[in-house]
Amino acid sequence: MLTALVSSAFALSIALHATPAPARSAGPGPVGIADSVVIEKRAHRLTLFHMGRPLRTYLVALGADPAKDKVSAGDRRTPEGLFSIEARNPFSQFHLSLRISYPDVRHRTIAQQLGVSPGGDIMIHGLPNGRRRVGKFHRTKDWTNGCIALTDEEMEEIWSAVPVGTPVEIKA
Repeated sequence: MLTALVSSAFALSIALHATPAPARSAGPGPVGIADSVVIEKRAHRLTLFHMGRPLRTYLVALGADPAKDKVSAGDRRTPEGLFSIEARNPFSQFHLSLRISYPDVRHRTIAQQLGVSPGGDIMIHGLPNGRRRVGKFHRTKDWTNGCIALTDEEMEEIWSAVPVGTPVEIKA
């Protein structure tokens, strides 16, 4: 009987360690370094990952027309696809910004076929400078021109965790 009890405890221990921990929402403490970022537009969610495990999850505001993929400059849509972080801007008109490598070849081709500009300057960023007090209430309505917006505190966490070159997947 003792052997069965020890065996069951050992099996439970293995199961607990094999089950991935859920991502923590934004909060105190260091995030760690992310090796990928996934943005789910329908869920309005950005998740930082390290080696396939979620590190932290944030709720976001998107472009004012979030249901569709970005096609052209000024359409206020957040693009969908595989991108990367190509630059960091500490002097942005928003509280910190990380530039996403949009437009990619696919988006350029579509825009060219339509005879329009694909646009650019798609960022992950905080609130407009001087608007920090708005905080999480900015998420009550999608308001950006296609960017992914967070509170300033959340953006500071992401800024410290996401280096240039980090892959970014934006899903519908």
